[in-house]
Amino acid sequence: MAKAVAIAPDSWIPGGEPDPLIRERHGHVGKPVSRLDGPLKVSGRAPFAAEFPLDGMAYASLAYSTIAKGRMSVIETADAKAAPGVVLVMTYENAPRLRPPPLFLSGEKAAGGDNLPAMQDDRIHWNGQPIALVLAETQEQADYAKSLIRVRYDIDDAMVSFSKAREVGTDTAQFMGQPLHDEVGDAVEALKSAEYKVDATYTTPRHNHNPIELHGLTVAWEGDTLRMHDAQQLVAHTAWSMAQVFGINEKQVVVTSPFVGGGFGSKSMWQHHILAAAASRLADRPVRLVLSREGVFRIVGGRSPTEQRVALGAGSDGKLTAIIHRGVTVKTPHNAMPEPFILPTRSAYAAENILLDVQKVELDMVGNTFMRAPGEAVGTFALECAMDELAEKLGIDPIELRARNEPAKDPISGLPFSSRHIVEAYRTGAERFGWERRNPIPAVTVDGEWLVGMGCATATYPYYRMPGGAARITLTRNGRAIIDIAVHEMGMGTATVQTQVAADRLGLPMEHITFNYGDSTLPGVIMAGGSQQTAAIGASVIAAHNKLIDELLRLAGNDSPLAGLKAKEVGSRNGGLCKLDDPSRHETYESLLTRAQQESISVEAKPPQPLETMHWSMHSHGAMFCEVRVNRVTGEPRVARFLGSFDCGRILNPKTATSQFRGGIIMGLGLALMEDAQFDERKGRIMNPSLAEYHVPVHMDVPEIDVIWTDIPDPHAPMGAHGIGEIGITGTGAAVANAIYNATGRRVRDLPLTLDKLL
Repeated sequence: MAKAVAIAPDSWIPGGEPDPLIRERHGHVGKPVSRLDGPLKVSGRAPFAAEFPLDGMAYASLAYSTIAKGRMSVIETADAKAAPGVVLVMTYENAPRLRPPPLFLSGEKAAGGDNLPAMQDDRIHWNGQPIALVLAETQEQADYAKSLIRVRYDIDDAMVSFSKAREVGTDTAQFMGQPLHDEVGDAVEALKSAEYKVDATYTTPRHNHNPIELHGLTVAWEGDTLRMHDAQQLVAHTAWSMAQVFGINEKQVVVTSPFVGGGFGSKSMWQHHILAAAASRLADRPVRLVLSREGVFRIVGGRSPTEQRVALGAGSDGKLTAIIHRGVTVKTPHNAMPEPFILPTRSAYAAENILLDVQKVELDMVGNTFMRAPGEAVGTFALECAMDELAEKLGIDPIELRARNEPAKDPISGLPFSSRHIVEAYRTGAERFGWERRNPIPAVTVDGEWLVGMGCATATYPYYRMPGGAARITLTRNGRAIIDIAVHEMGMGTATVQTQVAADRLGLPMEHITFNYGDSTLPGVIMAGGSQQTAAIGASVIAAHNKLIDELLRLAGNDSPLAGLKAKEVGSRNGGLCKLDDPSRHETYESLLTRAQQESISVEAKPPQPLETMHWSMHSHGAMFCEVRVNRVTGEPRVARFLGSFDCGRILNPKTATSQFRGGIIMGLGLALMEDAQFDERKGRIMNPSLAEYHVPVHMDVPEIDVIWTDIPDPHAPMGAHGIGEIGITGTGAAVANAIYNATGRRVRDLPLTLDKLL
């Protein structure tokens, strides 16, 4: 099918004809509109998942296993049951019988972070697995009672060492159903004969999710219907998956998630969702369960460690003759998410010989999962550091080396790029950043006791649009429209941007648009992940708008100025429909519906399958620039300033986009300088499960961050836009590492770049 789609005429493919909104330059799209939900948030009127008050609510606290593998031989709960305020102590002995959760990526609507039955037997699969839930009248009572539970274990041998697992053997990893292996030509032989070469190993540690809003939910059974107020990136997926677990119809599960305080891939369905719902059913009371910060480390997965080899061969002209990017990562037996670190290398640079391969080992640990730019965040660290090393060997400026290896088509698939202006992003970024002031000789630029250096790196992230989109548009006689779609607002400005887009698409003022989201009963099965939600919403609303035009033309009749026109000849402008090449043939929505004697009209539609990703190679790109200062006495690294120059198609809202880009860069600074989940390879336990010990960037760690973009629309994407939620973290780690090398002359290939490696 992919081969057939690749050679099909453009006109047969979604995006073959540019979205009409791309031509519009004087509407709401492209304006820096402030967040519509801003006043609610700053006034405390935006209800998050753990802030819904329900009558008779009990509070939950979880106890976790302290071994990696084995069984519970004894679990003593009598003291906990007798503690003040306790409503219920639930263990495998009295939990309702439940089915295993459908594992994410195993089906269209599957949402489970792992596929293990939740609290159904005495078996332990990882250190931190929930083994008991306590319900009490207050959170403090539940937490205290939990501390009284005593457990004895029969311990089995567990595989918890990365190095030992590698000695046992590795297998080719798969991502989204495809093997993480690509070969073009003979890269091994080409490397041997290369005039210039770099061959190095880069390592990245385990990373844990730490959104500011803890993972929490408020659940209640209303008869046979389960209602969940949740912090979610997958409302429709989770509703279906919870229904499978409890053996009920998916319409009997309602998941709402109007506001989410950060997700980054972690706010999907985990065991605490199942346990809270089970406890609510058992106690016949509403339940609130909020994971502690430690609880997030124990049961919510993160990014796996990687060991990556990057080998590059080139001629004296700097043209790459060989690219090898291969290595090993970790997953668990009960999930489907190896870290796919070769993804950015697939489309980054032109070379006739390419070998890409990810091997995986399996450990008995918490199920790892998607974490902002899975694959690209750590893969670009290795690839872009290697490019910097090659540039030095060749004596070529790092930006010039990248430009010389700019591919004319996708190096692996051979598909044409739908839009690619990374060289332009580098040119404008270098000029704005002052790259010409960089001294190519390392360790010679000094300011007092600080060594100063600059580095750059390429950022990249694919364009995705996943199946499952759908939208409903309801248009009223008074010229107002309601958009219903089961999508998510996690702080990126979804509701604001989509209100702007809908207003322009329908030819209405923004204040006449209501955008409903965050509810599993709405149309669509859309994930807020993979930077694909904007494209999915855009394609869904386009489909619904096309259907709306069809219905309105059917209602128009012979007395309308629109009589006899076909849908492709008509567009929405000035509160109605008009002929595209003759705007004088116009009729308002009010007039159309009045003549038809209808108060409103409602349509629902699904977009075509995302075949555009099989026809073009589609990506967001960025050029990342960093200046660091490293203290000559203490080794302390400080990022002094940072600039991201992005090529992500059309920017729909400069204000919210700037925030997304900066947020990704800040997360990239954490990846570069501090984030490291300390994993005890004797016990399989994460040893720093708090923000006191697992460090993330704070205000003093974050410098001035400048953001610019090309704003060149992709003619084959809805609205001409690409996703921007994840690209900011990609390339950032390498830009920091390359700047540190330029400052100190010390090449550090192992993240994080802590001062002990620079002393």
